[in-house]
Amino acid sequence: MRNVGTDISYASRLISEGGVVAFPTETVYGLGANAQNPNAVAKIFALKERPSFDPLIVHIASIESLSILSSQADERVYALAERFWPGPLTLVVPKSAIIPGIVTSDLNSVGIRMPNHPIALKLIQESGCAIAAPSANKFGRVSPTRAEHVLRQLPEVDYILDGGKTMVGIESTVITLDKEGFIILRHGAITAADLEKVVKPSAKEVKSLVSPGLLKSHYSPNKPLYIKGEFDRPIDPSRAGYIAFGKRPEGPYKEIRFLSEKGDMVEAAAHLFESLHAFEELDVDYIIADPVPELGIGIAIMDRLRKAAYRYR
Repeated sequence: MRNVGTDISYASRLISEGGVVAFPTETVYGLGANAQNPNAVAKIFALKERPSFDPLIVHIASIESLSILSSQADERVYALAERFWPGPLTLVVPKSAIIPGIVTSDLNSVGIRMPNHPIALKLIQESGCAIAAPSANKFGRVSPTRAEHVLRQLPEVDYILDGGKTMVGIESTVITLDKEGFIILRHGAITAADLEKVVKPSAKEVKSLVSPGLLKSHYSPNKPLYIKGEFDRPIDPSRAGYIAFGKRPEGPYKEIRFLSEKGDMVEAAAHLFESLHAFEELDVDYIIADPVPELGIGIAIMDRLRKAAYRYR
């Protein structure tokens, strides 16, 4: 595949020179540029066709970078970072002056995380800068879990670092902190129960768009997606693909993909976007998806499914 490879040194040089590189993390592939270079970050928005009001997450390779990128020290932030980094947790903190407004949609806060992937960490280290990176897909479309998913949606990207299939398969949990405790802005693999072992939860909710992934319609495939039990319209199963969780569905569905045949929630999360990408390429007119129990990581899975299905309601 053109502009796809495994040359981290080349990718790092592109980042340092103002280019845009897609790279693997443990969650999904990111579309990265130097977070302190407004012109490079603008290329991300152009490539993704992403609205400027949707802020980006900044990726770092060491906890020490927090004190440079954030204007305010909070011992709870460092406690969470020590417990969950590297890993799929994004912390929204007050930003320092070195972060351009284009990264944060002119908000005074910035989302920061340290990815748990050797390629991502080495890319950040060799680039010599923090990397601003949303998911490497067109805005509102299905997030990529393989290099070929990126190439299909963003063939014009400068370079795609191929790290194989991502492990977690859905985007990071995003949280912010108030005086009471943490507020989950976007659900992911790290759950409220996990976070409560370090910091207590807040009773408040954040209404404004301070995090990626908060729009009602997001992660949409190119075919109508319906969640079983949450729609009421006739569907011809012979023209439909089915995303199953646990048991095989009844009916003559044209194609079936399993999130997890054994009902494993972590496995289901890892296969969610993979299944949606598969059905984009298959000869089906509709996609039906089983719901999963809304417990733990199941909350994040259902959040992605409902946003993916929202435009087809």
